[in-house]
Amino acid sequence: MAVPRPRAVAHAWPLGWQVRVGARGRRSARDRVARLRRRGPNILQCALAGTLAWALARYALGHEQPFFAPVAAVVALGQAYEGRLRRTAEVVVGVAVGVGVGELLVSQLGSGVWQLALVVALSMSLAVLLDAGQLLVTQAGVQAAIVTALAAPVTTGVDRWVDALVGGSVALAVAALLPTAPLQRPRRLAASATAELAELLAEASLAARDADGRRARAALERARTDQGAYEALGPAADEALAGLRLSPFRHRHRPGLVRVRDLAVPLDRGVRNVRVLLRRLSVAAQSGEALPAELGGLLDDLAVLTTQLSEAVLEARRDDDVLLDLAEVGRRAGALADGPLGLSAAVCVGQVRSTVVDLLQVGGWSDAQSLAAVPPVR
Repeated sequence: MAVPRPRAVAHAWPLGWQVRVGARGRRSARDRVARLRRRGPNILQCALAGTLAWALARYALGHEQPFFAPVAAVVALGQAYEGRLRRTAEVVVGVAVGVGVGELLVSQLGSGVWQLALVVALSMSLAVLLDAGQLLVTQAGVQAAIVTALAAPVTTGVDRWVDALVGGSVALAVAALLPTAPLQRPRRLAASATAELAELLAEASLAARDADGRRARAALERARTDQGAYEALGPAADEALAGLRLSPFRHRHRPGLVRVRDLAVPLDRGVRNVRVLLRRLSVAAQSGEALPAELGGLLDDLAVLTTQLSEAVLEARRDDDVLLDLAEVGRRAGALADGPLGLSAAVCVGQVRSTVVDLLQVGGWSDAQSLAAVPPVR
């Protein structure tokens, strides 16, 4: 008698779970590719600087194995964008201190376990006495450890110290003459900050329509904690401007970069105004205060226009149609404010008007133009 084959058991996981996992995997892959595109220029700079530093030390100075030249160049440039010139200078000095102290002590004491501990400790201590930052102190210790741990040095101590200086100097030159995307990164940050503001306004619109205090509080918490683009915009623009001052090839970017840097002020004010708006929406929902029916529509229109404004910021263009529509939202909010309103409603409408002024300035209007477009309430 044939034994019946067991029927296949259906997979315990629901199909929706598989779809979500697949979508998450695709998003993760896209994010990684996008990250590679963003960092690609910096990676190419590291490759160029390391190769150039090795070639200079090998062929111009005649060092047989200039190990520290490409190491210092690549470590100095690294992956960091913020304060790049300052960080590069710190790495150069840290490498020089670590290699110099390491070579001096190893030549006198030899290499071994206790020598390694002594060299690393003394190198880092000297860096601290120089009033150095953490990056310089760390590099001093790392390079001292490498010098001590290399069993059979081919070059002399002076050669390796010179190689480190060559690599660091090449890194400084590359960082100054070929700044990574001097205008694109600050502009991307400004566009991202504007897009984040649009998302907060969209949440405020839903909270106002549904009297949903929980949604308003969640959006408020997000506005308080998720400020990466706003906080990075000013330092990124200042760093790019510092790089442009040392680069003879990129001065044409300076006016646009200054304009992008100046967007940090109205964007910061806009976020603060939306925080107050979300807080008041939460209070109104909790206390049962009535809000004007038109408020949700105003916030929805404002969110859509802010999204369009973020696209214009990213593309470095002024969209007058969007600015005129924003001014119209401000006038509609002013008309709403002329009627009888409770405390929460008056605060919400006032924050809409203030946010419109901020967004008009982000879009390219002057302070006077933006204020005139949203006249005071009678």
